[in-house]
Amino acid sequence: MSKEALKLHVQSLPQDPGVYQFYDKKDSIIYVGKAKNLKNRVSSYFRKNLDSRKTQKLVKNIETIKHIVVPTESDALILENTLIKEHQPRYNILLRDDKTYPWICIKKEAFPRVFTTRKVIKDGSEYFGPFTNSKTVRLLMTLIRELYPLRNCSYDLRAESIETKNYKVCLEYHIGNCLGGCIGEQKEENYNTHISEIRALLRGNFSEVIRGYKQKMKLAADSLQFEEAQKEKTKIELLANYQVKSAVVSAAITNVDVCTLISDEQSAFVNYLHVAYGSIVRFHNMEIKKKLEESDEDLLRVAIVELRRRFHSSSKDVILPIAVALGDGVRVHVPQKGEKKKLLELSVRNAKQGRLEHLKQIKIADPKQHTTRLLNQMKKDLRLRVLPDHIECFDNSNIQGSNPVAACVVFRNAKPAKKEYRHYIIKTVTGANDYASMEEVIYRRYKRLLDEKQDLPQLVVIDGGKGQLSSALLSIDALNLRSKIAVIGIAKRLEEIYYPNDSIPMYLDKRSETLKIIQQLRNEAHRFGVRLHRNRRSKHAVSSSLDGIAGIGEKTAVKLLKTFKSVKRIKDASINDLASVIGESKAREVHAHFHIKDK
Repeated sequence: MSKEALKLHVQSLPQDPGVYQFYDKKDSIIYVGKAKNLKNRVSSYFRKNLDSRKTQKLVKNIETIKHIVVPTESDALILENTLIKEHQPRYNILLRDDKTYPWICIKKEAFPRVFTTRKVIKDGSEYFGPFTNSKTVRLLMTLIRELYPLRNCSYDLRAESIETKNYKVCLEYHIGNCLGGCIGEQKEENYNTHISEIRALLRGNFSEVIRGYKQKMKLAADSLQFEEAQKEKTKIELLANYQVKSAVVSAAITNVDVCTLISDEQSAFVNYLHVAYGSIVRFHNMEIKKKLEESDEDLLRVAIVELRRRFHSSSKDVILPIAVALGDGVRVHVPQKGEKKKLLELSVRNAKQGRLEHLKQIKIADPKQHTTRLLNQMKKDLRLRVLPDHIECFDNSNIQGSNPVAACVVFRNAKPAKKEYRHYIIKTVTGANDYASMEEVIYRRYKRLLDEKQDLPQLVVIDGGKGQLSSALLSIDALNLRSKIAVIGIAKRLEEIYYPNDSIPMYLDKRSETLKIIQQLRNEAHRFGVRLHRNRRSKHAVSSSLDGIAGIGEKTAVKLLKTFKSVKRIKDASINDLASVIGESKAREVHAHFHIKDK
Protein backbone atom coordinates (compact mmCIF):
# COMPACT_ATOMS: atom_id res chain seq x y z
CA MET A 1 0.00 0.00 0.00
CA SER A 2 1.45 3.40 -0.98
CA LYS A 3 1.98 6.18 1.57
CA GLU A 4 -0.85 8.14 -0.10
CA ALA A 5 -3.18 5.15 0.34
CA LEU A 6 -2.11 4.82 3.98
CA LYS A 7 -2.84 8.49 4.65
CA LEU A 8 -6.22 8.14 2.96
CA HIS A 9 -6.96 5.15 5.20
CA VAL A 10 -5.94 7.16 8.29
CA GLN A 11 -8.29 10.04 7.33
CA SER A 12 -11.25 7.64 7.41
CA LEU A 13 -10.48 6.16 10.85
CA PRO A 14 -13.11 6.64 13.58
CA GLN A 15 -12.60 8.91 16.57
CA ASP A 16 -13.38 6.08 19.01
CA PRO A 17 -11.34 4.00 21.48
CA GLY A 18 -9.66 1.00 19.93
CA VAL A 19 -6.53 -0.94 19.05
CA TYR A 20 -4.48 -0.59 15.86
CA GLN A 21 -1.98 -2.96 14.24
CA PHE A 22 0.80 -2.07 11.78
CA TYR A 23 1.85 -4.72 9.25
CA ASP A 24 4.98 -4.84 7.06
CA LYS A 25 5.39 -6.08 3.46
CA LYS A 26 5.56 -9.69 4.69
CA ASP A 27 2.12 -9.25 6.31
CA SER A 28 3.68 -9.60 9.77
CA ILE A 29 2.50 -7.50 12.70
CA ILE A 30 5.29 -5.07 13.61
CA TYR A 31 3.45 -2.89 16.13
CA VAL A 32 0.28 -2.96 18.27
CA GLY A 33 -1.03 0.14 20.00
CA LYS A 34 -4.12 1.29 21.84
CA ALA A 35 -5.82 4.66 21.48
CA LYS A 36 -8.48 6.73 23.16
CA ASN A 37 -9.09 8.30 19.74
CA LEU A 38 -7.97 6.03 16.87
CA LYS A 39 -7.87 8.73 14.20
CA ASN A 40 -5.85 11.21 16.25
CA ARG A 41 -3.40 8.58 17.52
CA VAL A 42 -2.67 6.87 14.20
CA SER A 43 -2.46 10.25 12.41
CA SER A 44 0.34 11.26 14.76
CA TYR A 45 2.64 8.67 13.14
CA PHE A 46 2.37 10.43 9.79
CA ARG A 47 3.41 13.92 10.88
CA LYS A 48 6.23 15.53 8.93
CA ASN A 49 8.49 15.88 11.95
CA LEU A 50 8.80 12.73 14.06
CA ASP A 51 11.09 13.10 17.07
CA SER A 52 12.07 9.46 17.51
CA ARG A 53 14.31 7.72 14.97
CA LYS A 54 12.77 4.42 16.03
CA THR A 55 9.31 5.76 15.16
CA GLN A 56 10.59 7.03 11.80
CA LYS A 57 11.89 3.55 11.02
CA LEU A 58 8.60 1.99 12.13
CA VAL A 59 6.58 4.28 9.82
CA LYS A 60 8.83 3.45 6.84
CA ASN A 61 8.04 -0.24 7.32
CA ILE A 62 4.25 0.16 7.58
CA GLU A 63 2.50 -1.48 4.65
CA THR A 64 -0.99 -2.08 6.06
CA ILE A 65 -3.02 -0.79 8.99
CA LYS A 66 -5.79 -2.71 10.74
CA HIS A 67 -7.88 -1.62 13.71
CA ILE A 68 -10.75 -2.65 15.94
CA VAL A 69 -13.17 -0.38 17.81
CA VAL A 70 -13.95 -1.24 21.45
CA PRO A 71 -16.42 0.31 23.94
CA THR A 72 -13.92 1.91 26.36
CA GLU A 73 -10.27 2.88 26.71
CA SER A 74 -9.91 0.20 29.41
CA ASP A 75 -11.01 -2.44 26.90
CA ALA A 76 -8.41 -1.11 24.46
CA LEU A 77 -5.72 -1.44 27.13
CA ILE A 78 -6.65 -5.07 27.82
CA LEU A 79 -6.83 -5.95 24.13
CA GLU A 80 -3.46 -4.31 23.44
CA ASN A 81 -1.90 -6.35 26.24
CA THR A 82 -3.38 -9.60 24.87
CA LEU A 83 -2.29 -8.95 21.27
CA ILE A 84 1.27 -7.99 22.23
CA LYS A 85 1.65 -11.25 24.16
CA GLU A 86 0.08 -13.24 21.33
CA HIS A 87 2.09 -11.78 18.41
CA GLN A 88 5.18 -10.25 20.09
CA PRO A 89 5.57 -7.47 17.48
CA ARG A 90 9.06 -6.26 16.63
CA TYR A 91 8.61 -2.63 17.75
CA ASN A 92 6.63 -3.28 20.94
CA ILE A 93 8.09 -3.63 24.40
CA LEU A 94 7.43 -7.29 25.17
CA LEU A 95 5.30 -7.80 28.27
CA ARG A 96 6.41 -10.42 30.75
CA ASP A 97 3.89 -13.06 31.77
CA ASP A 98 3.79 -11.89 35.39
CA LYS A 99 2.58 -8.46 34.27
CA THR A 100 -1.02 -9.60 33.82
CA TYR A 101 -4.29 -7.99 34.84
CA PRO A 102 -6.30 -9.13 37.87
CA TRP A 103 -9.44 -11.26 37.72
CA ILE A 104 -12.07 -12.09 40.33
CA CYS A 105 -12.53 -15.83 40.75
CA ILE A 106 -15.51 -17.78 42.08
CA LYS A 107 -13.87 -21.11 42.93
CA LYS A 108 -15.53 -24.35 41.85
CA GLU A 109 -15.96 -26.05 45.24
CA ALA A 110 -18.43 -26.53 48.05
CA PHE A 111 -19.07 -23.15 49.72
CA PRO A 112 -17.17 -21.35 46.90
CA ARG A 113 -14.55 -18.80 47.84
CA VAL A 114 -14.44 -15.43 46.05
CA PHE A 115 -10.98 -13.91 45.63
CA THR A 116 -8.71 -11.98 43.26
CA THR A 117 -6.05 -13.65 41.14
CA ARG A 118 -3.76 -12.95 38.19
CA LYS A 119 -3.75 -16.54 36.94
CA VAL A 120 -6.62 -18.19 35.09
CA ILE A 121 -6.65 -21.93 35.82
CA LYS A 122 -8.83 -24.25 33.75
CA ASP A 123 -10.43 -26.08 36.69
CA GLY A 124 -14.09 -25.19 36.10
CA SER A 125 -13.97 -22.06 38.28
CA GLU A 126 -15.57 -18.82 37.06
CA TYR A 127 -13.32 -15.85 36.27
CA PHE A 128 -14.54 -12.27 35.80
CA GLY A 129 -12.34 -9.59 34.30
CA PRO A 130 -9.68 -8.75 33.51
CA PHE A 131 -9.65 -5.38 35.29
CA THR A 132 -7.25 -2.64 34.17
CA ASN A 133 -7.45 -0.84 37.49
CA SER A 134 -6.48 -2.60 40.73
CA LYS A 135 -8.41 0.02 42.69
CA THR A 136 -11.59 -1.07 40.94
CA VAL A 137 -10.96 -4.68 42.01
CA ARG A 138 -10.35 -3.64 45.62
CA LEU A 139 -13.52 -1.55 45.70
CA LEU A 140 -15.55 -4.38 44.20
CA MET A 141 -14.18 -6.97 46.66
CA THR A 142 -14.80 -4.59 49.57
CA LEU A 143 -18.39 -4.17 48.40
CA ILE A 144 -18.87 -7.95 48.15
CA ARG A 145 -17.47 -8.50 51.66
CA GLU A 146 -19.71 -5.78 53.11
CA LEU A 147 -22.79 -7.28 51.48
CA TYR A 148 -22.17 -10.99 51.98
CA PRO A 149 -20.67 -13.09 54.83
CA LEU A 150 -18.30 -15.36 52.88
CA ARG A 151 -15.63 -17.75 54.07
CA ASN A 152 -11.98 -17.10 53.22
CA CYS A 153 -10.48 -20.29 54.66
CA SER A 154 -9.22 -23.13 52.47
CA TYR A 155 -11.07 -25.96 54.23
CA ASP A 156 -12.68 -28.76 52.26
CA LEU A 157 -16.33 -28.05 53.05
CA ARG A 158 -18.01 -30.97 51.34
CA ALA A 159 -20.87 -32.45 53.41
CA GLU A 160 -18.87 -35.57 54.41
CA SER A 161 -15.96 -33.40 55.57
CA ILE A 162 -18.20 -31.18 57.71
CA GLU A 163 -19.78 -34.28 59.32
CA THR A 164 -16.37 -35.34 60.73
CA LYS A 165 -16.49 -32.24 62.96
CA ASN A 166 -12.75 -31.76 62.66
CA TYR A 167 -13.08 -28.03 61.93
CA LYS A 168 -13.24 -25.14 64.38
CA VAL A 169 -14.59 -21.66 63.71
CA CYS A 170 -12.05 -18.87 63.29
CA LEU A 171 -11.96 -15.16 64.11
CA GLU A 172 -13.96 -14.32 60.96
CA TYR A 173 -16.93 -16.21 62.45
CA HIS A 174 -16.69 -14.39 65.77
CA ILE A 175 -16.64 -10.92 64.17
CA GLY A 176 -19.60 -11.77 61.93
CA ASN A 177 -17.78 -12.04 58.57
CA CYS A 178 -18.59 -15.77 58.22
CA LEU A 179 -21.69 -17.72 59.25
CA GLY A 180 -19.88 -20.95 60.15
CA GLY A 181 -20.42 -23.27 57.24
CA CYS A 182 -17.47 -25.35 58.48
CA ILE A 183 -19.43 -26.43 61.58
CA GLY A 184 -22.78 -26.77 59.83
CA GLU A 185 -24.33 -23.51 61.06
CA GLN A 186 -24.87 -22.21 57.50
CA LYS A 187 -26.57 -24.35 54.88
CA GLU A 188 -24.92 -24.64 51.49
CA GLU A 189 -28.15 -23.60 49.74
CA ASN A 190 -28.15 -20.31 51.66
CA TYR A 191 -24.48 -19.74 50.84
CA ASN A 192 -25.06 -20.45 47.14
CA THR A 193 -27.85 -17.86 47.07
CA HIS A 194 -25.23 -15.28 48.02
CA ILE A 195 -22.88 -16.61 45.33
CA SER A 196 -25.64 -16.24 42.70
CA GLU A 197 -26.10 -12.58 43.68
CA ILE A 198 -22.32 -12.00 43.58
CA ARG A 199 -22.21 -13.59 40.11
CA ALA A 200 -24.93 -11.15 38.96
CA LEU A 201 -22.96 -8.20 40.40
CA LEU A 202 -19.76 -9.25 38.64
CA ARG A 203 -21.67 -9.44 35.36
CA GLY A 204 -22.87 -5.88 35.91
CA ASN A 205 -26.48 -6.82 36.71
CA PHE A 206 -26.88 -4.51 39.71
CA SER A 207 -30.58 -3.89 39.09
CA GLU A 208 -31.51 -7.54 39.71
CA VAL A 209 -29.65 -7.62 43.04
CA ILE A 210 -31.07 -4.28 44.17
CA ARG A 211 -34.57 -5.46 43.27
CA GLY A 212 -34.09 -8.53 45.51
CA TYR A 213 -32.91 -6.37 48.43
CA LYS A 214 -35.89 -4.06 48.04
CA GLN A 215 -38.26 -7.01 48.29
CA LYS A 216 -36.49 -8.23 51.45
CA MET A 217 -36.62 -4.71 52.94
CA LYS A 218 -40.37 -4.43 52.26
CA LEU A 219 -41.09 -7.86 53.80
CA ALA A 220 -39.05 -6.96 56.89
CA ALA A 221 -40.79 -3.59 57.27
CA ASP A 222 -44.25 -5.14 56.80
CA SER A 223 -43.51 -7.60 59.62
CA LEU A 224 -42.21 -4.73 61.82
CA GLN A 225 -38.61 -6.05 61.72
CA PHE A 226 -37.19 -2.58 61.30
CA GLU A 227 -33.57 -3.48 62.13
CA GLU A 228 -33.54 -6.08 59.34
CA ALA A 229 -35.21 -3.60 56.99
CA GLN A 230 -32.49 -1.04 57.79
CA LYS A 231 -29.77 -3.62 57.00
CA GLU A 232 -31.30 -4.28 53.59
CA LYS A 233 -31.61 -0.53 52.97
CA THR A 234 -27.91 -0.08 53.80
CA LYS A 235 -27.03 -2.77 51.25
CA ILE A 236 -29.13 -0.99 48.61
CA GLU A 237 -27.33 2.28 49.33
CA LEU A 238 -23.92 0.57 49.03
CA LEU A 239 -24.85 -0.84 45.63
CA ALA A 240 -26.32 2.45 44.43
CA ASN A 241 -23.17 4.34 45.40
CA TYR A 242 -20.85 1.87 43.68
CA GLN A 243 -20.31 2.48 40.00
CA VAL A 244 -17.81 0.70 37.77
CA LYS A 245 -17.38 1.31 34.07
CA SER A 246 -14.88 -1.45 33.26
CA ALA A 247 -16.14 -3.96 30.73
CA VAL A 248 -16.24 -7.37 32.43
CA VAL A 249 -16.31 -10.54 30.33
CA SER A 250 -16.55 -14.11 31.54
CA ALA A 251 -13.32 -16.04 30.98
CA ALA A 252 -15.49 -19.09 30.19
CA ILE A 253 -15.75 -17.85 26.58
CA THR A 254 -12.73 -19.54 25.05
CA ASN A 255 -11.64 -20.56 21.56
CA VAL A 256 -14.64 -19.01 19.79
CA ASP A 257 -14.94 -17.37 16.36
CA VAL A 258 -17.29 -14.40 15.92
CA CYS A 259 -18.32 -13.16 12.48
CA THR A 260 -20.83 -10.54 11.35
CA LEU A 261 -21.73 -8.86 8.08
CA ILE A 262 -23.20 -5.56 6.89
CA SER A 263 -24.23 -5.38 3.24
CA ASP A 264 -25.55 -2.96 0.64
CA GLU A 265 -26.33 -3.35 -3.05
CA GLN A 266 -22.71 -3.55 -4.22
CA SER A 267 -20.67 -4.91 -1.32
CA ALA A 268 -20.67 -6.70 2.01
CA PHE A 269 -18.39 -5.71 4.90
CA VAL A 270 -17.33 -8.53 7.22
CA ASN A 271 -15.81 -8.41 10.70
CA TYR A 272 -14.10 -11.45 12.22
CA LEU A 273 -12.98 -11.89 15.84
CA HIS A 274 -11.28 -14.80 17.54
CA VAL A 275 -11.83 -14.92 21.29
CA ALA A 276 -9.91 -16.89 23.93
CA TYR A 277 -10.51 -16.68 27.69
CA GLY A 278 -12.73 -13.65 27.33
CA SER A 279 -10.14 -11.68 25.32
CA ILE A 280 -9.97 -10.89 21.62
CA VAL A 281 -6.72 -12.31 20.24
CA ARG A 282 -7.32 -11.72 16.52
CA PHE A 283 -9.52 -9.45 14.42
CA HIS A 284 -9.93 -8.77 10.73
CA ASN A 285 -12.16 -6.67 8.43
CA MET A 286 -12.76 -7.53 4.79
CA GLU A 287 -14.95 -6.40 1.90
CA ILE A 288 -16.75 -8.76 -0.47
CA LYS A 289 -17.84 -7.44 -3.86
CA LYS A 290 -21.21 -8.84 -4.89
CA LYS A 291 -21.42 -10.55 -8.27
CA LEU A 292 -25.10 -11.47 -8.20
CA GLU A 293 -27.89 -10.78 -5.73
CA GLU A 294 -26.34 -13.00 -3.04
CA SER A 295 -28.15 -13.25 0.28
CA ASP A 296 -26.48 -12.28 3.55
CA GLU A 297 -26.59 -15.94 4.57
CA ASP A 298 -24.63 -17.02 1.47
CA LEU A 299 -22.07 -14.23 1.90
CA LEU A 300 -21.61 -14.96 5.60
CA ARG A 301 -21.05 -18.67 4.90
CA VAL A 302 -18.37 -17.89 2.31
CA ALA A 303 -16.72 -15.31 4.58
CA ILE A 304 -16.51 -17.39 7.74
CA VAL A 305 -15.19 -20.46 5.90
CA GLU A 306 -12.50 -18.38 4.17
CA LEU A 307 -11.49 -16.53 7.33
CA ARG A 308 -11.25 -19.71 9.41
CA ARG A 309 -9.05 -21.22 6.71
CA ARG A 310 -6.91 -18.10 6.42
CA PHE A 311 -6.27 -17.87 10.17
CA HIS A 312 -6.05 -21.67 10.71
CA SER A 313 -8.89 -21.60 13.24
CA SER A 314 -9.89 -24.92 14.79
CA SER A 315 -12.66 -23.49 16.99
CA LYS A 316 -15.61 -25.79 17.44
CA ASP A 317 -17.90 -22.86 18.31
CA VAL A 318 -18.83 -19.99 16.00
CA ILE A 319 -21.02 -17.01 16.98
CA LEU A 320 -23.05 -15.59 14.06
CA PRO A 321 -26.00 -13.19 13.70
CA ILE A 322 -27.98 -15.75 11.66
CA ALA A 323 -27.97 -19.55 11.60
CA VAL A 324 -25.62 -20.86 8.91
CA ALA A 325 -24.73 -24.51 8.33
CA LEU A 326 -20.93 -24.93 8.55
CA GLY A 327 -20.74 -28.71 8.48
CA ASP A 328 -20.23 -31.41 11.09
CA GLY A 329 -18.08 -30.64 14.09
CA VAL A 330 -18.81 -26.88 14.17
CA ARG A 331 -21.49 -25.53 16.52
CA VAL A 332 -23.14 -22.30 15.37
CA HIS A 333 -24.59 -20.02 18.08
CA VAL A 334 -27.01 -17.15 17.47
CA PRO A 335 -27.06 -15.58 20.98
CA GLN A 336 -30.00 -13.51 22.19
CA LYS A 337 -28.47 -12.26 25.45
CA GLY A 338 -25.46 -12.53 27.73
CA GLU A 339 -21.72 -12.25 27.10
CA LYS A 340 -21.87 -13.89 23.66
CA LYS A 341 -24.49 -11.37 22.57
CA LYS A 342 -22.17 -8.55 23.66
CA LEU A 343 -19.36 -10.01 21.55
CA LEU A 344 -21.71 -10.23 18.57
CA GLU A 345 -22.72 -6.57 19.03
CA LEU A 346 -19.05 -5.55 19.19
CA SER A 347 -18.39 -7.37 15.91
CA VAL A 348 -21.44 -5.73 14.27
CA ARG A 349 -20.18 -2.33 15.39
CA ASN A 350 -16.81 -2.97 13.75
CA ALA A 351 -18.42 -4.25 10.54
CA LYS A 352 -20.48 -1.04 10.35
CA GLN A 353 -17.38 1.00 11.07
CA GLY A 354 -15.54 -0.79 8.26
CA ARG A 355 -18.27 0.14 5.79
CA LEU A 356 -18.31 3.74 7.02
CA GLU A 357 -14.54 4.06 6.60
CA HIS A 358 -14.76 2.61 3.10
CA LEU A 359 -17.37 5.20 2.16
CA LYS A 360 -15.25 8.00 3.67
CA GLN A 361 -12.29 6.90 1.59
CA ILE A 362 -14.40 6.96 -1.58
CA LYS A 363 -15.67 10.44 -0.65
CA ILE A 364 -12.11 11.73 -0.29
CA ALA A 365 -10.47 9.88 -3.19
CA ASP A 366 -13.36 9.87 -5.70
CA PRO A 367 -16.06 12.48 -4.88
CA LYS A 368 -17.89 11.79 -8.13
CA GLN A 369 -18.32 8.12 -7.30
CA HIS A 370 -19.46 9.05 -3.79
CA THR A 371 -22.08 11.45 -5.17
CA THR A 372 -23.36 8.87 -7.68
CA ARG A 373 -23.71 6.28 -4.93
CA LEU A 374 -25.51 8.77 -2.72
CA LEU A 375 -27.97 9.78 -5.45
CA ASN A 376 -28.63 6.14 -6.31
CA GLN A 377 -29.37 5.48 -2.66
CA MET A 378 -31.81 8.42 -2.57
CA LYS A 379 -33.49 7.19 -5.74
CA LYS A 380 -34.00 3.77 -4.16
CA ASP A 381 -35.09 5.02 -0.73
CA LEU A 382 -37.55 7.62 -2.07
CA ARG A 383 -38.85 5.43 -4.93
CA LEU A 384 -37.94 7.97 -7.61
CA ARG A 385 -37.94 7.33 -11.35
CA VAL A 386 -34.70 9.24 -12.02
CA LEU A 387 -31.61 10.33 -10.07
CA PRO A 388 -32.33 13.50 -8.04
CA ASP A 389 -29.39 15.55 -9.36
CA HIS A 390 -31.37 18.77 -8.82
CA ILE A 391 -33.44 19.10 -5.61
CA GLU A 392 -35.34 22.13 -4.31
CA CYS A 393 -36.85 22.65 -0.86
CA PHE A 394 -39.40 25.26 0.31
CA ASP A 395 -40.20 26.69 3.75
CA ASN A 396 -42.51 29.48 4.99
CA SER A 397 -41.69 31.95 7.78
CA ASN A 398 -44.03 34.29 9.69
CA ILE A 399 -44.80 35.24 13.27
CA GLN A 400 -48.51 35.69 13.98
CA GLY A 401 -49.02 36.50 10.31
CA SER A 402 -46.56 39.41 10.20
CA ASN A 403 -44.12 39.82 7.32
CA PRO A 404 -44.77 36.41 5.71
CA VAL A 405 -41.91 35.19 3.52
CA ALA A 406 -40.77 31.94 1.94
CA ALA A 407 -37.43 30.43 1.00
CA CYS A 408 -36.32 28.10 -1.77
CA VAL A 409 -32.96 26.32 -1.44
CA VAL A 410 -31.33 24.35 -4.24
CA PHE A 411 -29.09 21.27 -4.00
CA ARG A 412 -27.16 20.00 -7.00
CA ASN A 413 -25.47 16.60 -6.78
CA ALA A 414 -26.47 16.39 -3.10
CA LYS A 415 -24.66 19.65 -2.24
CA PRO A 416 -25.99 23.18 -1.61
CA ALA A 417 -25.92 25.50 -4.62
CA LYS A 418 -26.17 28.72 -2.60
CA LYS A 419 -26.07 31.07 -5.57
CA GLU A 420 -29.39 29.60 -6.66
CA TYR A 421 -31.18 30.14 -3.32
CA ARG A 422 -34.22 32.41 -3.62
CA HIS A 423 -36.30 34.50 -1.20
CA TYR A 424 -40.00 35.22 -1.75
CA ILE A 425 -42.13 37.93 -0.16
CA ILE A 426 -45.71 36.66 0.04
CA LYS A 427 -47.95 38.98 -2.00
CA THR A 428 -51.41 37.44 -2.31
CA VAL A 429 -51.96 36.09 1.21
CA THR A 430 -53.05 38.10 4.25
CA GLY A 431 -52.24 36.81 7.74
CA ALA A 432 -50.78 33.48 8.82
CA ASN A 433 -51.84 31.01 6.15
CA ASP A 434 -49.01 28.57 5.45
CA TYR A 435 -51.05 26.55 2.98
CA ALA A 436 -51.97 29.49 0.75
CA SER A 437 -48.43 30.88 1.05
CA MET A 438 -46.96 27.58 -0.09
CA GLU A 439 -49.36 27.45 -3.04
CA GLU A 440 -48.32 30.96 -4.12
CA VAL A 441 -44.57 30.37 -3.84
CA ILE A 442 -44.60 27.06 -5.71
CA TYR A 443 -46.63 28.60 -8.54
CA ARG A 444 -44.34 31.66 -8.82
CA ARG A 445 -41.16 29.56 -8.75
CA TYR A 446 -42.06 27.07 -11.45
CA LYS A 447 -44.05 29.47 -13.61
CA ARG A 448 -40.88 31.53 -13.89
CA LEU A 449 -38.67 28.50 -14.62
CA LEU A 450 -41.07 27.47 -17.39
CA ASP A 451 -41.25 30.97 -18.85
CA GLU A 452 -37.46 31.27 -18.84
CA LYS A 453 -37.07 27.68 -20.12
CA GLN A 454 -34.79 26.71 -17.26
CA ASP A 455 -34.24 23.15 -16.06
CA LEU A 456 -36.78 21.78 -13.60
CA PRO A 457 -35.72 19.85 -10.48
CA GLN A 458 -36.19 16.10 -10.31
CA LEU A 459 -37.35 16.36 -6.68
CA VAL A 460 -39.16 19.02 -4.66
CA VAL A 461 -39.20 18.77 -0.85
CA ILE A 462 -41.90 20.65 1.09
CA ASP A 463 -41.18 21.47 4.73
CA GLY A 464 -44.45 20.36 6.30
CA GLY A 465 -46.97 17.56 6.45
CA LYS A 466 -49.95 16.60 4.36
CA GLY A 467 -51.48 20.12 4.36
CA GLN A 468 -48.48 21.93 2.94
CA LEU A 469 -47.85 19.10 0.45
CA SER A 470 -51.45 19.28 -0.82
CA SER A 471 -51.19 23.05 -1.28
CA ALA A 472 -47.93 22.70 -3.23
CA LEU A 473 -49.56 20.08 -5.48
CA LEU A 474 -52.35 22.51 -6.41
CA SER A 475 -49.76 24.74 -8.10
CA ILE A 476 -47.85 21.77 -9.56
CA ASP A 477 -51.08 20.52 -11.14
CA ALA A 478 -52.05 23.99 -12.36
CA LEU A 479 -48.75 24.10 -14.27
CA ASN A 480 -49.14 20.47 -15.51
CA LEU A 481 -45.89 19.41 -13.86
CA ARG A 482 -47.08 16.36 -11.89
CA SER A 483 -45.47 13.93 -14.37
CA LYS A 484 -42.19 15.90 -14.53
CA ILE A 485 -41.43 16.62 -10.85
CA ALA A 486 -41.53 14.29 -7.84
CA VAL A 487 -42.88 16.08 -4.75
CA ILE A 488 -42.62 14.92 -1.11
CA GLY A 489 -43.26 16.54 2.27
CA ILE A 490 -41.27 16.08 5.47
CA ALA A 491 -43.01 16.66 8.81
CA LYS A 492 -40.89 17.90 11.72
CA ARG A 493 -42.45 15.85 14.51
CA LEU A 494 -41.30 12.35 13.60
CA GLU A 495 -39.42 13.11 10.37
CA GLU A 496 -42.09 11.24 8.41
CA ILE A 497 -42.11 11.47 4.61
CA TYR A 498 -45.45 12.13 2.86
CA TYR A 499 -46.25 11.32 -0.76
CA PRO A 500 -49.06 12.73 -2.95
CA ASN A 501 -52.40 10.96 -2.52
CA ASP A 502 -51.07 8.74 0.27
CA SER A 503 -52.19 9.40 3.84
CA ILE A 504 -49.75 6.85 5.32
CA PRO A 505 -46.26 8.35 5.73
CA MET A 506 -42.97 6.59 5.12
CA TYR A 507 -40.30 6.45 7.84
CA LEU A 508 -36.63 6.32 6.86
CA ASP A 509 -33.94 4.93 9.12
CA LYS A 510 -32.78 7.78 11.39
CA ARG A 511 -29.17 7.04 10.39
CA SER A 512 -29.78 6.81 6.65
CA GLU A 513 -27.88 9.13 4.35
CA THR A 514 -31.08 9.91 2.42
CA LEU A 515 -32.82 11.24 5.52
CA LYS A 516 -29.74 13.26 6.48
CA ILE A 517 -29.75 15.03 3.09
CA ILE A 518 -33.48 15.77 3.34
CA GLN A 519 -32.94 17.13 6.86
CA GLN A 520 -30.08 19.29 5.59
CA LEU A 521 -32.36 20.65 2.85
CA ARG A 522 -35.10 21.40 5.37
CA ASN A 523 -32.69 23.06 7.82
CA GLU A 524 -31.11 25.20 5.07
CA ALA A 525 -34.55 26.35 3.86
CA HIS A 526 -35.57 27.25 7.41
CA ARG A 527 -32.32 29.13 8.10
CA PHE A 528 -32.49 31.02 4.81
CA GLY A 529 -36.16 31.92 5.28
CA VAL A 530 -35.72 33.06 8.88
CA ARG A 531 -32.91 35.40 7.85
CA LEU A 532 -35.17 37.29 5.40
CA HIS A 533 -38.05 37.31 7.86
CA ARG A 534 -35.84 38.73 10.62
CA ASN A 535 -34.56 41.49 8.33
CA ARG A 536 -38.05 42.44 7.18
CA ARG A 537 -39.35 42.45 10.73
CA SER A 538 -36.54 44.79 11.79
CA LYS A 539 -37.11 47.15 8.86
CA HIS A 540 -40.83 47.14 9.51
CA ALA A 541 -40.29 48.05 13.16
CA VAL A 542 -38.05 50.97 12.19
CA SER A 543 -40.14 52.19 9.31
CA SER A 544 -43.34 52.10 11.36
CA SER A 545 -41.73 54.46 13.89
CA LEU A 546 -40.14 56.93 11.44
CA ASP A 547 -42.69 56.70 8.61
CA GLY A 548 -44.85 59.73 8.05
CA ILE A 549 -42.27 62.31 9.09
CA ALA A 550 -42.12 64.97 6.40
CA GLY A 551 -38.71 65.10 4.70
CA ILE A 552 -37.37 61.98 6.43
CA GLY A 553 -36.52 59.25 3.96
CA GLU A 554 -34.83 55.88 4.35
CA LYS A 555 -31.28 57.25 4.22
CA THR A 556 -31.99 59.85 6.89
CA ALA A 557 -33.66 57.24 9.10
CA VAL A 558 -30.64 54.93 8.76
CA LYS A 559 -28.29 57.82 9.64
CA LEU A 560 -30.32 58.58 12.77
CA LEU A 561 -30.34 54.93 13.85
CA LYS A 562 -26.59 54.58 13.32
CA THR A 563 -25.97 57.60 15.52
CA PHE A 564 -28.58 57.13 18.28
CA LYS A 565 -28.80 53.29 18.12
CA SER A 566 -32.57 53.13 18.87
CA VAL A 567 -35.85 54.92 18.17
CA LYS A 568 -36.25 55.70 21.90
CA ARG A 569 -32.97 57.65 21.93
CA ILE A 570 -34.04 59.55 18.82
CA LYS A 571 -37.26 60.50 20.60
CA ASP A 572 -35.38 61.66 23.74
CA ALA A 573 -32.76 63.65 21.78
CA SER A 574 -32.82 67.44 21.78
CA ILE A 575 -33.22 69.50 18.58
CA ASN A 576 -29.54 70.48 18.75
CA ASP A 577 -28.45 66.82 19.01
CA LEU A 578 -30.63 65.87 16.06
CA ALA A 579 -29.46 68.88 14.04
CA SER A 580 -25.83 67.86 14.41
CA VAL A 581 -26.69 64.69 12.45
CA ILE A 582 -29.40 65.61 9.93
CA GLY A 583 -29.54 69.41 9.89
CA GLU A 584 -31.77 71.90 11.72
CA SER A 585 -34.89 71.79 9.51
CA LYS A 586 -35.14 67.99 9.52
CA ALA A 587 -34.32 67.94 13.25
CA ARG A 588 -37.32 70.19 13.98
CA GLU A 589 -39.59 67.85 11.95
CA VAL A 590 -38.40 64.73 13.82
CA HIS A 591 -38.62 66.45 17.23
CA ALA A 592 -42.11 67.76 16.49
CA HIS A 593 -43.27 64.30 15.32
CA PHE A 594 -42.35 62.64 18.61
CA HIS A 595 -43.45 65.50 20.91
CA ILE A 596 -46.69 66.65 19.29
CA LYS A 597 -48.68 65.01 22.09
CA ASP A 598 -46.76 66.96 24.70
CA LYS A 599 -48.07 70.27 23.42
